[in-house]
Amino acid sequence: MRNISLIVKRVWKSALVFAALSVLTVSATQAQDVVEGRKLFKENCSSCHQLTSNSTGPALTAKLNELDEAFAIKWIRNWKALVDAGDKQAIEATKFSPAEMSFFPRLTDVQIKSIIAYAKAGEPKKKEEAGAAATATDDGVSDFSVAGIIAIILLSIVVLVVLGRAIKMLERLILQKQGVVIVEDEAVSFAVGIKGLFKNKKFVFFFILCLAISLGSFGWMGMWNTGVHTGYQPVQPIKFSHELHAGVNQIDCQYCHAGAFKSKNATIPSSNVCMNCHKSVQATEKYDGQISPEIQKIYNALGYDPATQTYDKSKEKPVEWIRVHNLPDFAYFNHSQHVVVGEAAIRKEKGLKPNEPVCFACHGPVDTMPEIYQYSPLTMKWCINCHKDTKLEVKGNAYYDKIIETHERIKKGEKITPAALGGIECGKCHY
Repeated sequence: MRNISLIVKRVWKSALVFAALSVLTVSATQAQDVVEGRKLFKENCSSCHQLTSNSTGPALTAKLNELDEAFAIKWIRNWKALVDAGDKQAIEATKFSPAEMSFFPRLTDVQIKSIIAYAKAGEPKKKEEAGAAATATDDGVSDFSVAGIIAIILLSIVVLVVLGRAIKMLERLILQKQGVVIVEDEAVSFAVGIKGLFKNKKFVFFFILCLAISLGSFGWMGMWNTGVHTGYQPVQPIKFSHELHAGVNQIDCQYCHAGAFKSKNATIPSSNVCMNCHKSVQATEKYDGQISPEIQKIYNALGYDPATQTYDKSKEKPVEWIRVHNLPDFAYFNHSQHVVVGEAAIRKEKGLKPNEPVCFACHGPVDTMPEIYQYSPLTMKWCINCHKDTKLEVKGNAYYDKIIETHERIKKGEKITPAALGGIECGKCHY
């Protein structure tokens, strides 16, 4: 018995530390599962499911807390296989809605478990107060800087005036010691003084020179900024918040702007893309149970009746979005060339984080913009400077591998067609 007591005394501290580390490890793993599950849920499930209310599919938080996890994994991956196998629980589940659920064979068990963990835990609370405090701090620093600059300018003027008066007083004292009689200047009115200045040829020349420089500078800046619309933020027909969609909900840019990764234009998503989510997400909490007015505008554009979930094509009317980023007609810009071929180089040059899309390089942090605006000047100088400074990442890039291969064929005297260099890509002609 004594030996057992000694062993317990020796190992209790180690056991306690091991248990604590185990709890922390499991907690961290669970937290990571929920974070990853939220991302996977937004990408794969949110178009049909909500956490706390029924939509095209049932409310997931309550449903997944009822179901056995092993069954849920099989159901999510391929529900039809369970139904075909005669599983009674699966057959009963198909009665919820006439709409058939998609298959997700590409998701691993770990990924599906992460989705389940997120759905059971629910949406975490947002830390809005911290963001508001940070914004207030930033504004305070900015105001303080401006006030400091104004104070320095005023102080400099006061110092110059005082020094001028001191110099004049010293000159008078020196002349008095030398016995020079100082004749006091007669006081004249301000208007007479100004009139006398303009009779001085040197002053007139200096005044005209300053006026010419000032007008020339204002004219030059006016012409230089013609057509530059940095900060342009038109009022859109629907108040679409990139901060909410790309920031809070972390919807990938490609989901709406799929064209940016495969063509010249980024493309404006059709209203049907909006309906993938907003057929279910109606934001009724802030409007006394009524559908959000902005979401209702989407329904009106499609002639959609949320009560019957039917479309009336006779009521369809396209949303007249106002273009924000607008290049001159003579300027050719290909989105896919930059966000696919040049992605690695642009990321490195602009210092983007791994979780930030390459789009931020030109469009700025759109995930923080309640309403989109033109972030960059989009001038020729701005583009040229980027092309001068950015170092191409050619190693392992399929686009440049193809060019190098074509050059080697040219050296060997082989036949080369425009198609070998991308001459049959749609964006080469259709833009």
